[in-house]
Parts: sequence; C-alpha cells; structure tokens
Amino acid sequence: MRTGRRGRTRGGAEEKPARQPNYRQLKNPFPPMNAFSDDHIVAMHNAGLDILEDKGMKVLLPEARAIFKAGGARVDEDSEMVFIGRDIVAEALRTAPKSIDVAAGVPERDLVLELGSLAFQPGAGAPHATDCERGRRPGTLADFQELVRLTQHFDVLHMMPPLIEAQDVPTHLRHYESMRTQLTLSDKVPFVFSRGTPQTDQSFEMLAAYRGLSDDEFAARAHCYTIINTNSPRTLDIPMAQGLIDFAKARQVAIVTPFTLMGAMAPITVAGAITLSHAEALAAITLVQLTNPGAPVTYGTFTSNVDMKSGAPVFGTPEHFRASLAAGQLARLIGLPWRSASGSAANLNDVQAANETQFGTWGCLMAGATVVIHAAGWLEGGLTVSYEKLITDLEVVQMVAELCLAQQSAGSDLALDAIDEVQPGGHFFGAAHTMERYQTEFYAPLISDYANFGTWTERGEVNTTDRATTLWKSILAEPSPVNVDGNRLETLNALIAQGAASGGAPPIS
Repeated sequence: MRTGRRGRTRGGAEEKPARQPNYRQLKNPFPPMNAFSDDHIVAMHNAGLDILEDKGMKVLLPEARAIFKAGGARVDEDSEMVFIGRDIVAEALRTAPKSIDVAAGVPERDLVLELGSLAFQPGAGAPHATDCERGRRPGTLADFQELVRLTQHFDVLHMMPPLIEAQDVPTHLRHYESMRTQLTLSDKVPFVFSRGTPQTDQSFEMLAAYRGLSDDEFAARAHCYTIINTNSPRTLDIPMAQGLIDFAKARQVAIVTPFTLMGAMAPITVAGAITLSHAEALAAITLVQLTNPGAPVTYGTFTSNVDMKSGAPVFGTPEHFRASLAAGQLARLIGLPWRSASGSAANLNDVQAANETQFGTWGCLMAGATVVIHAAGWLEGGLTVSYEKLITDLEVVQMVAELCLAQQSAGSDLALDAIDEVQPGGHFFGAAHTMERYQTEFYAPLISDYANFGTWTERGEVNTTDRATTLWKSILAEPSPVNVDGNRLETLNALIAQGAASGGAPPIS
C-alpha cells in the first residue's frame, strides 16, 4: 500500500511507513445529501422521459438509429431524430446491471461499481501537462507515461483515466501506445478511448492478449471502461454512439457522462441543466441495453456552470455542488452506479485551485458518486494536468479515504485504561495506550508540514508546492513496481507492430 510518505532510519536507509491503510476498495461512509425534494426529483425524471418521448434526441450514427428503431423507438431519418418511449427506457433500466464487477491486472485492484462504493480518478483528457520545472507544454507520450506511473503509485486512485493526450504520437497509432503504457506501467483498471470500432477492437485485443484472456473470458467479465459524452443539447454524435455499441457488444463498461454547462449547452438553472443531462444519459443507457441487454453501463453527469462574464467553464462552485447532489438523487432513483466529477478552472496550482477541487470533490462525496473523476491534478477547466496539483490534491483525497476506513468496534478505542492511568491535570503523551499506537493511529501526510514556524524556517522555508515537486520526482526516479510478463509483452508488441505496419486505425470523425 503506497501513500507516498517515506521515512528514513538514522543511518539514512529508507524504511517503509509503519502505518499501512488499505485504500483499494472504499465505501462511502457519508449519508447522501439532497438538493431537491423527492417529489421534485421524480418530476425531473418524468420530465427527462417526456423530453425523450416528445422532443427526441438527434442521433447521428445510422447504426444507432437502426438499433433504436428495432427496439420500438420512433425514428425520423430525414432529421436524424429519435423519439424514445418511456416504456423502452424503463426496460433498459431494468436490464442494466446495478452492480458491475471490473477486473484489474491483479485481483487486489479489482473493483465493484455500485451505489455506495467509491473509486477516485485523477484529472483526465487534457491536451497539456505542466510542472514547476518544465512548465506548461503540449502533452507527449513521455508525459503520459509519467502520469500513468504517478497514478499507479497511489492506491487511493483506483482507475487509470486518459490523463493527457500524447500529441507526439499520430492519432491513428495513439491507441497502441496508450494501451501499451497502461498495461506495462499499471495494474489498475485501464481506459479505452471510443474513437471508432477498429481502434476499440484493437485495444480490446491488446488487453486480452496481455492479460492472457480467451475471447470467452474477456466477454464474461468487464476488464476496461470508456467515457461517453453526449453533445449537449440532445445530440449523440457518431464516435460516441459507436462507442456505446462497441462496448455493449463486448460487455465492457461504458460510463455515460453528458457534459452540460449551465447557461451554455444547458439551461441556466441547476434543475433544468440536470433534467437535460438526465434525459441524455437515459438515451445513451437505453442504446447500450438495446444493443446487448445486461451490458455494463453507468449513469453519469458532469454539470457545472459558466462564468457569464467570459463564457468560460467554471468548477467547484455552489452550482456545481448542487448539480452533483441532484444527479446523485436521480442515480439513486434509477438504481445505477454513477460517475461524477470534481475539477478546477484555476490556471495555477494555487489557493483557488485547491478550493475549487476540494469543494467539487465534497459535492461528489455528499452526492454518493460511485466514481469521482478529476479528483487530483486538473487545471484550466481540463486543459492541463499538473504534476504538483496531482500531489497536493491527493493529500485531500487520502484524507477522505481515511474517513472511509472501517471504524474500530467499541473496546480498546474507548481508552478507559489510559483514562485510569493519567491523573487529573496530567497528559497522555507517555501513557501506555498512547505508546502502543502513536506510530499508526493518525494519518501520515504526504506533503503537509505540521512543524511550527521556527522549525519550518530552520528547514529552509520549503513550501507545499516545492515538496510536491520533490515527491513526484522521487516517485519517477524509482523503478516501476509493476511486474511485466516478458512473453505477453512480446505478444503485445507483435500486435502493435502488425497494426502499425498495416496503417493503424484512424479515429472515427
């Protein structure tokens, strides 16, 4: 179990921390908060069904329209509009699994996605990377590999997301390097882009070959996931619709996430934006279930507001928080695991960035989200992943994980023996109860410095950002801890070489 905190013996040799909490499978201990009354949530759900039935969704992929039509939806081919009856949606919600078992590279990394479980991801999908030593830059494969290694290092990050785009790799070859990096530098649940059937199928083939899975074994259990964003308002584009179909056929996890910004691609009110997001999510979930009933799919939302002075997306706002709460109520109404998101619109890893990310994360927690993405490292509204912010945000994420750990049963934790030992007016520093527990009782911070001002100045006045830089550099200086199977790597490399030689697979447009 890695938390990133290291100690040293007097002789200078590294020693493992005595405290070894297990952050790998978390349960959310907080009772969910509500943004609206139960009646209002039911009204929002019904309004979403009305939208699908009466106003419809524009579905750009002909195959998807054909699936909807075969499932009983009314389709207007001229306008590409699909009108989905509420009975069709109800059947889709009935067949969608309420609990999804996802296999990682090693059993101890496996996840169960369901209401009440909790998985964190770092910031993802950014075109740029930044750190204090090399500055802001277009993402490269080397950056992607480093960020995968950092994500792998921390047990509190449970799934591997598409951290940054490796822009130095051509788009028709990028999925090869993405899969090779994730499979050889991480044993966590990997991400697969939905950028057309050829790239998706090749990614599945690489994953199965490296994990030593037969076709039947791959189809019998989820081994990876993708993120599907609708094009709000009320549009499902070709790559995303194709991704839903491809993942449904392979019975791999599709996380449906409309990206609705209040006042821009969605109504300006929280209720209006979430109602639109809900309708779009239901349409995508229905497509998955019409394609392959029982295929794993999760509900999702990423709803925040825009700055009405500039039009820029903002995150970690009260509106973002309330939208997460409302989405959580709708997820519980339909009973599906769901994904929410934190994030920050700040341009630097500063106080604004910390406040926005922490506030957004707490919104996800209070809403009961199953998967929380963008919980660490996200800057500029998703344009950049910061190495230092990844570390500083993880301080908060690990503190949250501490709150999720199982509590002790009443007994020794009541400390009655210590209370008996220490006389009135005394202290508990040297009590036997304290001495037995002082090394393991409290959370050991990643980079926070609890020393007083005098001690801090004696150490050279090193700030948190500098400590974060030191930590990520020290992690990357270590050998990768992931065991690489030489024979399977040879098979994987052969598949990649064969695919590259045949021209790769351009992403669908």
